[in-house]
Amino acid sequence: MGKKAEIASIIIPAERIHNCIYLIRGQKVLLDEDLAGLYGVQTRVLNQAVSRNMERFPEDFAFRLTTDEFENLKSQIVTSSWGGRRKPPRAFTEQGVAMLSSVLRSPRAISVNIAIMRTFVRLREILADNSALRRKIEQHDEQIKQLFLILRQMLEEPKEPEKKFGFRSRKKKGVD
Repeated sequence: MGKKAEIASIIIPAERIHNCIYLIRGQKVLLDEDLAGLYGVQTRVLNQAVSRNMERFPEDFAFRLTTDEFENLKSQIVTSSWGGRRKPPRAFTEQGVAMLSSVLRSPRAISVNIAIMRTFVRLREILADNSALRRKIEQHDEQIKQLFLILRQMLEEPKEPEKKFGFRSRKKKGVD
């Protein structure tokens, strides 16, 4: 099997990658353990490769979570798979994941990196679409409010005028 065929045969569902992306310090990141699972290597192997090439991973590419961030993340995820770690995990930004491709060179790593980059691009597209929609809605906010007011009035039960029962008496002029 050729190298391109090997890469093409490794399929990582975008949803799996999407589920591994967390928002930490205002950045979308993937954790070392999740990346190791996607790449098919042990977490320690991934971290050793990064440690040997620290000059490729400045703070805006990869960083260690603080103890508080790690505890907060564990409580959000509610999982026990974190047991046995001595250090909090490393978090990799999109640029850090791209840099991993220069450190991890297996066909699977190449395929996984391509899938992750596509997922990040898709997330940006979704956010951009939502931002554009939000701006359009805000521009037409008053018109939308008026439209809903009119619709609400149309859906209300029509108020019928009060009907008076009985006879009206006519008073004759000059007669008591």
